[in-house]
Amino acid sequence: MSGSQTIEIEGKRLKLTNLEKVLYPDTGFTKGQMIDYYARIGPVLIPQLAGRPLTLKRYPEGVDKEFFFEKNATQYRPEWVKTAPIWSEGNRRTVNYLLADDLPTLVWIANLASLELHPSLSLARKIEQPTVIAFDLDPGPPANVVECCQVALWLREIFEHLGLRSFPKTSGSKGLQIYVPMNTPTTYGATKPFAHALARLLEDEHRELVVSDMSKEQRTKKVFVDWSQNDEHKTTIAVYSLRARSHPTVSTPVTWEEVEHALKKKDASLLVFEAHQVLERVEKRGDLFEPVLTLKQRLPKLPGIAESPPEATESEPAEPGAEHSRKGSGRAARARPASKKKARTV
Repeated sequence: MSGSQTIEIEGKRLKLTNLEKVLYPDTGFTKGQMIDYYARIGPVLIPQLAGRPLTLKRYPEGVDKEFFFEKNATQYRPEWVKTAPIWSEGNRRTVNYLLADDLPTLVWIANLASLELHPSLSLARKIEQPTVIAFDLDPGPPANVVECCQVALWLREIFEHLGLRSFPKTSGSKGLQIYVPMNTPTTYGATKPFAHALARLLEDEHRELVVSDMSKEQRTKKVFVDWSQNDEHKTTIAVYSLRARSHPTVSTPVTWEEVEHALKKKDASLLVFEAHQVLERVEKRGDLFEPVLTLKQRLPKLPGIAESPPEATESEPAEPGAEHSRKGSGRAARARPASKKKARTV
């Protein structure tokens, strides 16, 4: 693959650049391979992203170099790339989020070296209404994804008791994430207290393994059930998104049988999938996360849990990222050194 190419996708012309640049030094995985992955996974990824405000996590020089978040769509974009204007209370201005609604847009985003894609749990047209409830299971070393499997199965048991179906996916990093589709009218003021209550319930019943407090000092050897992702101002790693790890791992939908098997074998490697493996899985199994888009469920009423009022100010995003533009020295000002702990990843 040459350093740059001009291609046509669905009638849109795109110039792809620096295709030979190595983004994952440990494996030699290049920008061209990254774009190829996103183009090929597009048929199942795009429905998961369509209509959702998207935050990009960009690694222009690779996973071992500086990165930056981008929330506000760059002005240097094709006219056919859609955006969604959403008022940011914290910044006191409107942010124009990208919408990855089609394959040309997804490939264009990938060409920006946007390794990680972080969408909202809401659609832009109803930003106050989440379509899912997300539980992010973050293991504190030496705990790993095996311990997350146990906590995930406890969560599934609670959901089943409440008459709810849930769907697991790997984070692509070190943990698991459990999605409970709603696709019915609700608010973050309802879903966030619900998620918090379940996290505290698990902590009360399994204090040897579960913690619901965000204090990192309490997470050693335990699994943090992060309920706080259920917030209008936060994002969660997209299913099928690459992660900026040493290898091109992917946030991958898995079956509950695979979760049970990994726990039984106590083998964390059973839930690690790289880009080529995910493409093979989708070809054989289809989109395991498709029901998350279509299944309609209603949030049950739990005793003692009242809907919380909307927050007056904007909280930090799940992956703290600055809005970025190409004006002046934006990249230098926003970038963070990879040699230090960049942000919490799960």
